[in-house]
Amino acid sequence: MTHRIVTLPGDGIGPEIMAPALEMLGALGEFEFEEHAFGGASIDAHGTALTDETLAACRDADAVLLAAVGGPRWDTTDPHAPRPEQGLLGLRKGLGLYANLRPVKPLPALYDASPLKRERIEGTDLLVVRELTGGIYFGEKTRTADAASDVCAYTTVEIERIARTAFKAARAKVTSVDKANVLETSRLWREVVTGVHAREFPHVQLEHVLVDNAAMQLVAAPRHFDAILTENMFGDILSDEAAMITGSIGLLPSASLGGDGPGLFEPVHGSAPDIAGTGAANPLAIFLSAAMMLRHGLDLPAEAASVESAVERALEGGLRTPDLGGTDGTARATQAVLDNL
Repeated sequence: MTHRIVTLPGDGIGPEIMAPALEMLGALGEFEFEEHAFGGASIDAHGTALTDETLAACRDADAVLLAAVGGPRWDTTDPHAPRPEQGLLGLRKGLGLYANLRPVKPLPALYDASPLKRERIEGTDLLVVRELTGGIYFGEKTRTADAASDVCAYTTVEIERIARTAFKAARAKVTSVDKANVLETSRLWREVVTGVHAREFPHVQLEHVLVDNAAMQLVAAPRHFDAILTENMFGDILSDEAAMITGSIGLLPSASLGGDGPGLFEPVHGSAPDIAGTGAANPLAIFLSAAMMLRHGLDLPAEAASVESAVERALEGGLRTPDLGGTDGTARATQAVLDNL
């Protein structure tokens, strides 16, 4: 069976890391790739970050692999101007991708690359489960000459389904993060998560932590966490904070999953326009995102494990890209992983 994958190279270093990812996947098996413009590249070509044609192609695919979107040339404060990030929000909404999974597991070969002490991060293996299609990012927005508002809203159904995702993914414990001492949406969040736990997952430990405390604990005791469950904006912020435990955001993959349709798999890092075209981009995060695609999107766990193992062995063998303090560029990093595949 040939799996059909829509590829969205996007902007900045996106095309430079997508090509190695497709080369790596080609070494693993038979895949059919269909490329579409997305983000800033799509704004330049079509005037919108996500065309109806691209969304339709993504819906028909078995999985969607995205490299990176955005860049200063499309930055604007004009609420009516198209922005690359709108494509990402539109794709999540259009595919019903309500759950974002970000694993954070520092590799022993890179313990010393982390800004945190080795003894603090050793053994960390956590998963951030972020609600992706609700909350303040999708709420009603208003803007006048001297005021603006963003509405944060959640329904019971939205909270229940993301809670189930976290409880199923957890090994032993879910840490539900909210701001229930201040926000009404957080009070609903806490009540609903508690209910789902009691009814469906009593064997999994549940703790509730306020978001400011969670931010501190991620730095002070990251080993404490197993699965972190949280709403859209808190998850956006905490997952980037957790990324630095590994030493570089250039290493982290993510998966966005929903109902019956295809999942979206992308590196956590941005489009890094400052290094685009220099050959210095780190492709490891898109390799690991492709591994998440193989596991969660295409049900190919053995192939996923082989990619993850190849990345780990390449790093153990001394591979260091500039973001990890070395001089190995995209081509060298790609070859090191292929050699270990």
